Amino acid sequence: MAERFEARRPLLHAVAHRMLGSAGEAEDAVQETWLRLGRTDVADVANLSGWLRTVVTRICLDMLRARGSRREDLTEQHAFDEVPGPARGAGSGRPEDEAVLADAVSGALLVVLDTLDPDERITFVLHDVFAVPFEQIAPLVARTPGTTKKLASRARRKVRGTPAVPAEELARRRRVVTAFLSAMRAGDLAAILAVLAPDVVRRTDPIALAPGAAAVVRGARAVAEGTALLAHRARYAEPALVDGAVGIVVAPHGRLLLALTVAFADDGLIAGYEVIADPDRLRRLDLAVLDLAVLDPVGLDGGEPGDPW
Repeated sequence: MAERFEARRPLLHAVAHRMLGSAGEAEDAVQETWLRLGRTDVADVANLSGWLRTVVTRICLDMLRARGSRREDLTEQHAFDEVPGPARGAGSGRPEDEAVLADAVSGALLVVLDTLDPDERITFVLHDVFAVPFEQIAPLVARTPGTTKKLASRARRKVRGTPAVPAEELARRRRVVTAFLSAMRAGDLAAILAVLAPDVVRRTDPIALAPGAAAVVRGARAVAEGTALLAHRARYAEPALVDGAVGIVVAPHGRLLLALTVAFADDGLIAGYEVIADPDRLRRLDLAVLDLAVLDPVGLDGGEPGDPW
């Protein structure tokens, strides 16, 4: 039984992580699932994967309902300089670190999932991420399959948001922002300059500034030089919909630290961006996932024949 459980542990942790938004809490939920398995006679259980999925889901649902919305917890006061660099927890070779890296989840997705209520989040994660049928989800959230489908649809609309520009323009702006982030991560000054308008303006909340740093910086060269210095912190930055427009969120491990609203010039270059770090301002933002690839099923092995797990 221990071997069968360990074979399914990665998937249990993956689903719990997406439900709870915290790798540590996910491990707690998985461990509680193991303890309940030890206290239960499952000799007559035909589908162990389904049983484990049900147990870990109910544990996560209880945890979500107990803590309420984590949105305020995830927008505590943090300076931009506190975003950890690449050396922390990366490439250490320790098994626990490798497990976290293997279960990497889009920070933007976790931030957006935290805006859902517990039943919406459970339904969306199970159906849209792990392809669990509504008939199997319905008993977990005490709904009919039809109502559960509506719950998932409502959650999906929140996760995907409503773009404020046509799809073609959205794609073009996303390409520019993606190029900006790639150049930022590489510390490539020339590549950063290539996507900035000559008169670009960067504005930053005081909470995100180092002592003595200017809140407003003007001109492509000055903005690019300041941006290039942040290469090691950009690893947690992702494109996202911010108030319906293409922007950026910085959310290490799903903890929202910063959001960037981006303005574009007529030629498609970045005319300006604002770094939002104030917790009250962050909470008022309407955030959505821009990259739908993060919604692809995880696809880990370990289920019974005919079971999506």
